[in-house]
Amino acid sequence: MLTRLACYCLLFLPLLAFVPAGDRPAYRLFTAQGQVADYDQMLAQLAQADVVLFGEQHNDPMAHWLELQVAKDLAKAKGPGQLVLGMEMFERDVQPLVAQYAAGTLPDSAFERQSRPWPNYATDYRPLLQFAREEKIAIVGTNAPRRYAQQVARGSLAALDKLPAAEKAYFTPLPLKVDYDLPGYKKMTAMFGGDASAHGGGGARNIIQAQALKDATMATYIRRSLGPGQTLLHLNGSYHSDNHDGIVAYLRADSKKPLRIQTLSVVTQSQLQQVDKENVALADYLIVVPDDMTKTY
Repeated sequence: MLTRLACYCLLFLPLLAFVPAGDRPAYRLFTAQGQVADYDQMLAQLAQADVVLFGEQHNDPMAHWLELQVAKDLAKAKGPGQLVLGMEMFERDVQPLVAQYAAGTLPDSAFERQSRPWPNYATDYRPLLQFAREEKIAIVGTNAPRRYAQQVARGSLAALDKLPAAEKAYFTPLPLKVDYDLPGYKKMTAMFGGDASAHGGGGARNIIQAQALKDATMATYIRRSLGPGQTLLHLNGSYHSDNHDGIVAYLRADSKKPLRIQTLSVVTQSQLQQVDKENVALADYLIVVPDDMTKTY
């Protein structure tokens, strides 16, 4: 009897060694409807998609670490040449520099001087770009240059009409249709005030048009950068893809070329046991992070 008991103890000892004394996870992964999700199963589904939109909180370290992990695992799952990295963080007019950096022909110092990287580039995005460069993964800056979004915010989309063709090439083709009833845009209306769908809707209308210019431009260059059999992993603020609108709405506007799209969204909560009601269905997968997680800025 003692011998048999000793054998059982030896059998389960390795398992007991991995039982945590307390559960303090840095994040938890859920499906859209709030069911606990498995990372490997999620990855298998992402690998089957044409486009994966990773909606981040720009200053969240868990988001940036997970973006790197997803990129590494998707590159392995897809095989050489089958993953493309798209980034809101780089604007279309610096794409030649992004391409040179990805090809290894532009040094880090020159790239950082000339490409207008975000202030948190060194800690949050540089490791991802370096990985892509090492693995020969194409990198695409997808965002409309900020100066054009600012012009729209001040004077509506009409402010872009008189620009020369060379400048119009940096954003989505005009005219741009804006659906003010998209959930994200309706939230912006409430945030900034005014009836954005009404004629002369004031500041809210122009701000939403500027947001739509960014969303549509990112969608345009995601489509243009995607080759047969490839998956394009796109990093953007979660507001650009939450509720499957924003970028997603513009990607789906071309019904002649439907895309398989998967979305992720990083949300913060005071507890990680379940998804808070307001976060349910924001994306296909929800990455829940403690609201007291340290920030990168």
